[in-house]
Amino acid sequence: MCCNQAVETVRGISKGSLAWRVTAAVLGIGLLLNGSLRLSDDAWPFGPLSQYAFSPPPDATIVITRVEALLGDGRRMDLPLRVESSGISRAEIEARIPEITANPALLGSVVDGWTARHPGEPAIRQVWLVQDENRLVDGRPGPTRLVELASWHVPR
Repeated sequence: MCCNQAVETVRGISKGSLAWRVTAAVLGIGLLLNGSLRLSDDAWPFGPLSQYAFSPPPDATIVITRVEALLGDGRRMDLPLRVESSGISRAEIEARIPEITANPALLGSVVDGWTARHPGEPAIRQVWLVQDENRLVDGRPGPTRLVELASWHVPR
């Protein structure tokens, strides 16, 4: 009984509807192909976000980029590289490491962002762009090395 029921006719798709669907698909594939061929995370979400796409080999070195600051009260602390806390993200800093090492005054944008979001904190006197190099030995944490890439004294 259930199989003897009449089948409703299916309405075809209009030329205009087909055209916008094909255009959207070609555009999306083109954007993804552009980001993938450039191998750039700058094109995200239309390109690879490669930093999460693999696990490191058992004897790799894992690099963590940070910005440290010397405050007016003598404390040395990490400035969290998040837009909410310092006005700039870690990815933005990592993408510009060569520029920052050539011109450490570019770290002023981190200082400005931190100062604007933390008006009650002591002034920043100096900032460092550093990397923690964590070496894996047979897949387990091994020696860690601190590498200073750039240093900038904040003008008073």
